[in-house]
Amino acid sequence: MPIHNADIAAIFEQIADLLEIENDNPFRIRAYRNAARTLRNLGQDVGDMLAGGKDLTKLPGIGKDLAAKIEEIVATGRCRTLDKLHKRTSPGLSELLRIPGLGPKRVSALYHELDIHTPEQLYRAARDGRIRALPGFGEKTEQHILENIEAHVQKDSRIKLATAAQYARALEAYLRQAAGVSQVTVAGSYRRCRETVGDLDILVCAGNDSPVMDHLILYDEVAQVLSQGRTRATVILRSGLQVDVRVVDKKNYGAALYYFTGSKAHNIEIRKLARKRGLKINEYGVFQNGRRVAGDTEASVLGAVGLPYIAPELRENRGEIEAAQAGMLPQLVERGDLKGDLHAHTKATDGHDTLKAMALAARERGLEYLAVTEHSRRLTVAHGLDQRRLLQQMEQIDELNETLRGITLLKGIEVDILEDGRLDLPDAVLGRLDLVIGAVHSKFHLSRARQTRRILRAMDHPHFTLLAHPSGHLLLERAPYDVDMPRIIRHARERGCFLELNAHPMRLDLLDSYCMLAREEGVLISINSDAHSTMDFDNLAYGVGQARRGWLEKKDVLNTRPLEVLRGLLKRTM
Repeated sequence: MPIHNADIAAIFEQIADLLEIENDNPFRIRAYRNAARTLRNLGQDVGDMLAGGKDLTKLPGIGKDLAAKIEEIVATGRCRTLDKLHKRTSPGLSELLRIPGLGPKRVSALYHELDIHTPEQLYRAARDGRIRALPGFGEKTEQHILENIEAHVQKDSRIKLATAAQYARALEAYLRQAAGVSQVTVAGSYRRCRETVGDLDILVCAGNDSPVMDHLILYDEVAQVLSQGRTRATVILRSGLQVDVRVVDKKNYGAALYYFTGSKAHNIEIRKLARKRGLKINEYGVFQNGRRVAGDTEASVLGAVGLPYIAPELRENRGEIEAAQAGMLPQLVERGDLKGDLHAHTKATDGHDTLKAMALAARERGLEYLAVTEHSRRLTVAHGLDQRRLLQQMEQIDELNETLRGITLLKGIEVDILEDGRLDLPDAVLGRLDLVIGAVHSKFHLSRARQTRRILRAMDHPHFTLLAHPSGHLLLERAPYDVDMPRIIRHARERGCFLELNAHPMRLDLLDSYCMLAREEGVLISINSDAHSTMDFDNLAYGVGQARRGWLEKKDVLNTRPLEVLRGLLKRTM
């Protein structure tokens, strides 16, 4: 039975949460969380690594004990440590942990002080005003808990795009093994590179005699079969993810792929265009007076209504049809356009690898330059650099650049933007760097006016280069802070600085609509990995997907420039 990295990471996070509720050793808790983060960001499947005889202790944050637990989970699908924890804790606590704003420490307080075990008990306690009296809570927190419980009950079940990719790729490869299958494509919001995915729509090109549906049902990860027919089946995977699989003839494949990629709003507008031409479009093709006139490819479907090909990421009915009619569709940025990465961390702070290892890994991914941007001193949890340690690293970078070939390291810092908008390091050291990334890591709940003023003041600093993860959200975990983003974008244009599109799968921040606004305002976006290990550079692909959703072209992206051109642009902000 296949076990994905996301499955193992989820188990380790559950262990860490339950240990924290029990007030266990904080170092032990942190070890599980670090291991979960490593697994989520790992580009290679650990099951394949074990099958290939690789030593898992070489991975960041994975020691002998955790490596043994990974082997156990891959082999059995279970972890005895988690089973023991479940036996001695209330089963409802895991559900409480899924409510936004309730971390393990707060759940522990609610559990031990008010004997709250379930979301229902929590809701009653908040409604009755019993939570506000607990240390660290208060009336506002109690109100937020009420709102979050209601939102949690109503929220659709979605997962991050990168997590969905682990299940999608494995199932895609499995379906290709069936006799008679010539093509398999994951469609829907996954193909449009939405930040989160609710389910998977998979199209299979195969003949009528293909046993692909029987093959699907035998997939080890299928936990439940909701329906099964000759051309369509719906299953639930062990992860809880729903998968709809459709078998389509080759002549209809393009029409079906277009139809099931969506979005719904985009498809409706395309069908309106078709009706004006006396055509009918559905998943089987394009028809005129009952005669099929197109449908073997997506391009043929669009061509039938007088349009050029529209990339999947654009199909959201946000002006792409009008742009296509006017011959103004963007030439979307591609992963191969990126020349470098302007946001990465090493072992000097909360990264897992050395300067040299990160440089070589970036070079292997085809990058020509890499900015090393450690956290600054205020972020103590990440062992942020003070002035002395930053100067030491700058010397190390200079020395390493003398020996490196094919890659250049740039000297930078991810400096905290303090509550009043000041930067967390003195000008004397910031002025010696190639770039300064400003980031908000605290005080997320400031009012819109105060948060906006804070960031604008930071951007006005003479050494400010780039605003990192501009909205501060963590997908499905933390809402964005309240800020006037259009004003931030316009100020970036006036100031001549840049905005980041953080490619980390937990962030994908900047929002696609704000990428579109930045493009209109002429503000360059830097697609950065925020890499904390050598494997994280692979996440740049998710950043490119988000950039494409935001209509960004190569010229709109800062780090598509060659190094010497980039240096000139960076100097203008310093």
